[in-house]
Amino acid sequence: MMSALTLIAYGADKAQARRHQGQIPELTLHLLALAGGWPGALLGQRWFRHKTRKWGFQILTWSIVLAYLGVWAAWRL
Repeated sequence: MMSALTLIAYGADKAQARRHQGQIPELTLHLLALAGGWPGALLGQRWFRHKTRKWGFQILTWSIVLAYLGVWAAWRL
């Protein structure tokens, strides 16, 4: 559910950026990813080609993904 919501948020943010309207704060996008929507965040970045050139944004997104994968790996041991 969170991934779907995050994917929708990325699509809406990209649409607003194209129209030069107020965008969704980056913190909100990261909080959605942190709340479990990281697969939707990765998919939204690729599908909408959104936030892919902002290295700081990418570093934080991938940090969230790696944290989730680390917790999953630790849980599996």
